[in-house]
Amino acid sequence: MFTSTSVRYHSMFTSTCKDGCDDRETMTDTTRRAPGRARRAPSMADVAAHAGVSSQTVSRVANGLTNVDDGTRDRVLEAMTELGYRPNKAARALRSGRTRSIGITMFTLSSYGNMRTLDAITVQAARAGYSVTVVPVEYPTQRDVAVALDSLREQDVDGLIIVIESHIVDGADVELPSGLPVVVIDSAARTDYPVVDNDQAQGAALATQHLLDLGHQGVWHIAGPRTSYSAARREQSWADTLREAGITPPPAFRGDWSTTSGYEIGLEIAERPEITAVFASNDQMALGLLRALHERGRAVPQSISVVGFDDTPESDSFWPPLTTVHQDFDEIGRRAITTLLREIEEGPQLSTEPLTPTSLVVRASTAPPPAR
Repeated sequence: MFTSTSVRYHSMFTSTCKDGCDDRETMTDTTRRAPGRARRAPSMADVAAHAGVSSQTVSRVANGLTNVDDGTRDRVLEAMTELGYRPNKAARALRSGRTRSIGITMFTLSSYGNMRTLDAITVQAARAGYSVTVVPVEYPTQRDVAVALDSLREQDVDGLIIVIESHIVDGADVELPSGLPVVVIDSAARTDYPVVDNDQAQGAALATQHLLDLGHQGVWHIAGPRTSYSAARREQSWADTLREAGITPPPAFRGDWSTTSGYEIGLEIAERPEITAVFASNDQMALGLLRALHERGRAVPQSISVVGFDDTPESDSFWPPLTTVHQDFDEIGRRAITTLLREIEEGPQLSTEPLTPTSLVVRASTAPPPAR
């Protein structure tokens, strides 16, 4: 079901005060006023003088253009903050035909990956001078996605970021807004619109190969839901890695990303002594598995090794600390915004974005198999 109430983020990038901050206004001589006299609003020229750049550079930063190096942009944004400069958004929209807003639609705001990705997107959007409107989709069906996209289209956003798997977006009921720049966060290989994502297949291969390298004769897998493209890519890569090692993949267990599903599957795994290595498709299911193994007396990693996926902030505090696959959600947010702004400024981009590499974080939940 489509959630009709959108969440709108209005944020403005501010720099960190290097030498301490207080509640007093910071004003240059051009903006200081005598008592009782109305203060003149700072102008673009004031910001340029304060930052030591040209007015044209200030204009580029205010309009979110990307042809300004990061150091100069930070200096201009800091000057804007210190002087209290606020660009006239209405006038800017009339001149440029842009609203300086980005629409985002995504399935579920509760998962760790989606929340980290959304946070990274909003931070990068704010840095570029864009506000963000989020329309969550409760169920990832083609109809609900279509309704969400219609809602964002009516809000006159300059571009869209879709955090819903592309096989749903590509359905017959989903029509992407004509002429509106779109970036999809997913691991599908597409060429008709830009796609950015972490390399799900690489991460699953790293996890599986790590367990094989430790000497395990087989690796079992707790897969994610069948509706998830990311889960499918991880499951396929796990199976391919085993086949390349001359091992026939056993049937995968099926979870739903939750700790509960990991726990329930873990109760079954705990009763099977032949299982000495498990790769779970996310850290939450791995956590549920660890609990079940502990309750049934299967010591980790002495009796059985466990690897997760995501590298959540809590994974190093599991007991034992969890070996897991790290995904760089901050990089995904940065690349999504950079790619979308390039589409907005330069038109459609035909090139396919390379996937962001993943990495394996080895902790204490994996070890060689027990001696037979």
